[in-house]
Amino acid sequence: MRRWRLCPGSLVHLLRCMLLRLCPKRQGCRLPLWMSKPQAYLKLLLQSLFYNTLTDSDVVFESLFEPLLWIVDYLTRWFGLVFVWMVVILTSSILLVAYFVLLPNALRTYTTAWLIWHLCYGHWNLVMIVFHYYKAVKTAPGYPPSEKNDIPFVSVCKKCVIPKPARTHHCSICNRCILKMDHHCPWLNNCVGHLNHRYFFSFCVSMTLGCIYCSVNGRTDFLAAYYALEHFKHLEVQRAGVRVTGMGPLIGLLPTGQTDYVTPAPPYTFKQRIMDKSIIYFWVLTSTVAVVLGALTTWHALLISRGETSIEMHTNSKERSRMKKMGQVYKNPFNYGKLQNWKVFLGVEKRSHWFTRVLLPSAHSPLGDGLTWDSFPIKKEPIPV
Repeated sequence: MRRWRLCPGSLVHLLRCMLLRLCPKRQGCRLPLWMSKPQAYLKLLLQSLFYNTLTDSDVVFESLFEPLLWIVDYLTRWFGLVFVWMVVILTSSILLVAYFVLLPNALRTYTTAWLIWHLCYGHWNLVMIVFHYYKAVKTAPGYPPSEKNDIPFVSVCKKCVIPKPARTHHCSICNRCILKMDHHCPWLNNCVGHLNHRYFFSFCVSMTLGCIYCSVNGRTDFLAAYYALEHFKHLEVQRAGVRVTGMGPLIGLLPTGQTDYVTPAPPYTFKQRIMDKSIIYFWVLTSTVAVVLGALTTWHALLISRGETSIEMHTNSKERSRMKKMGQVYKNPFNYGKLQNWKVFLGVEKRSHWFTRVLLPSAHSPLGDGLTWDSFPIKKEPIPV
């Protein structure tokens, strides 16, 4: 008599047959409708994060933090006008101190030749600051055409859904594509692009030079005002009957009835205190801006020398690393050489333009239309000056 053995394979086969009998279709049991719809939606949502093979961590990060980025963009767009007014108010306050506090003192103490130099340079610097800041704020950075055209493009903007020419990027704050976009500047409440990049850089240079000029020439007045305020505070403490040592603590009171035969100091009026505090404010603000804005201006000068924008610096760095791993060398296609890069950026087409377009206010348009660019290598100089 044979004995039937129950092996694991037959048990699995038996369970499979039972499931097929319970389920009318061979694909298996379906979930109820109230569960299948949320499951399908979650599956579609998960797959949308990986919509193509070019998706990387940056795309996933941007998708997950889209609400936070939207709030930041909205606040930056709203506060842009506030930042512009801050620049106007702070610059105006510096001018008030210079004209009504420092200039009268200079008229009394400076020689005629030195005074003429300060008046000429100071007003030239002021005109350059006001002109370039106004043009940087009011000039549109340049936008690619939205209608159909034959201009070559490198990609299609996934937000604007329009062709993007070379060096064009989408600004999430302005909510449109910008030609040769460098960055969005909240202090301008405007994007820095092809048409106003020169105005932005010239404003930075002019403001840095003006702040250095004010800081260097106002140092003597700042020290005099600072020591005058410190001396006034010391006299106020003495009048209250308190003896103060240099860096030590309060050690005692003067005895009652003691008389100090000290020559009385000249009166320190309220007007003089306000003027001295204004000079201190003038020197601290201009010195701080000179350091911070000077560093930013130097950085942009290096980018211009390399023929790059702030955005292209990051993309070129990634491309450089990628090609280095492949044993190749990456060359920026828009780098024509340091001197030629400056000529293209400043719009210098002949020798006289170094004076009329660089050292004097000029509203000339940049070279090219921002839609097409000559690529590296270039055998001849774009601008033979």
